[in-house]
Amino acid sequence: MPEPTGVIHDIGYQRYTGPRLGRRQVFGALYLHGVRTTFGFGRSAKAKIFPWLVVGIVIMVAGAVTAISSQIGESVMTYAQFADAMSWLVIFFVAVAAPELVSRDLRSGVLPLYFSRPLPRADYPLAKLLALVTALWLLLGAPQLLMFLGAAFTADGMRAVWDELLDLLPGLLYAGLWAVVFAAVGLLVASLTGKRAFAAGGIVAVFLMTTPIVGILSILPAEAANQLAGVASPSTLVQGVGIWALRDLLITDENAGIPDLGPFGPVYALVAVALVAACVALLLARYRKVAAR
Repeated sequence: MPEPTGVIHDIGYQRYTGPRLGRRQVFGALYLHGVRTTFGFGRSAKAKIFPWLVVGIVIMVAGAVTAISSQIGESVMTYAQFADAMSWLVIFFVAVAAPELVSRDLRSGVLPLYFSRPLPRADYPLAKLLALVTALWLLLGAPQLLMFLGAAFTADGMRAVWDELLDLLPGLLYAGLWAVVFAAVGLLVASLTGKRAFAAGGIVAVFLMTTPIVGILSILPAEAANQLAGVASPSTLVQGVGIWALRDLLITDENAGIPDLGPFGPVYALVAVALVAACVALLLARYRKVAAR
């Protein structure tokens, strides 16, 4: 019987003896990587074109509003109105950013690697959601800060600066509402498929194809249906919450064709909360199902 001729070679592999980071650090790394991904950092130059084109547009609009306001000596657009005006861009930003955050991981099959670390199943989608909310809030909030700085430098005294700040804070909160609702809906849709093109198309469809429903409900003979029409679409839902909570900052002209919510303003707020909660619950359920495979 021949003698064994195998040889074991020591090629220098050693056990890792350094610090082992836990759940908080993993969550933070996912979150920061997600924020960077939405703006194209760490990706190819081609991947940076669209997000920074959107950033450039909102910054230019904010700069133009600031310049015109300083020349004529009065506000052209409130901070809350700026968020409303830029909401159509947010839809397309979400349609590009959300698939980059989750669809790529689904298609490449790397989720088992994420879940092999000390990372609860819920932390992955929550980190991605928080990253997208942050990116959208920055997209709408940073131009508002630019508008505030322009108004502050041309303000007549500290009292005027303080009044400007009191207008800015609700505008930032309103931008946060846009960010939370759009991120929750967009990320849920993107998590359903590993194909980025399908995810992007689905997100745009959800936001844009619900708008005709609002139009149909708004022309029905029932007044209550007209006043509740806005809850049928995420965009008009957020605007309805804004009209109810920030009426003085959103409506500067009573003849501007602002929808009449009647007594249903609180209903819009409750529906917005329910929509976000439902999207988050479905997102968590989706990743529990993915993790179980």
